[in-house]
Amino acid sequence: LLISVLALFLAFSETLGKNAQTTALSDTVAANNLWAFYQAKHIRGTILRAGAEHMKIEVDRATDPVVKIRLAKTADDWIKTATRYDDDPQSGEGRKQLMAKAQAVERKRDLALARYHHYEVASAAYQIGIVLASAEVITGMIALAYFSGLLGVAGLAFTAIGLWAPHAVHLF
Repeated sequence: LLISVLALFLAFSETLGKNAQTTALSDTVAANNLWAFYQAKHIRGTILRAGAEHMKIEVDRATDPVVKIRLAKTADDWIKTATRYDDDPQSGEGRKQLMAKAQAVERKRDLALARYHHYEVASAAYQIGIVLASAEVITGMIALAYFSGLLGVAGLAFTAIGLWAPHAVHLF
């Protein structure tokens, strides 16, 4: 009966662990995508600012007033676009907003990883408990059954920590 109970808890722990691991991997990809988008916005903004500075030099060189106005307007438009790349609350795709989104996804990923580590420790405790309970059946040494039960309790504790307080205990 002890082996069956430990195997049941092991199944729960493994399922929770796999879910946490999948969530962590998905969130890692999502965070990487957001940071890549952030970096692309930074590069685009830098290019636009450099182009606008060059355009301002061309404005000073131009002799035709119509050309000066067109060049100055283009430089101003590029600066506005670069500024929008830095902060665009309307679309949520400015660098400031992308950074906040990426950091939120990273926190979610870190929580999933913390849970995953606790579930892995719990699974190990259940597995060792199952082996010891099996050995008790063969040898008849009741001490192995008690130790197996203690490992089951430890596994339950780590499963509970993973569920409700994954950052309370830092093992890894």
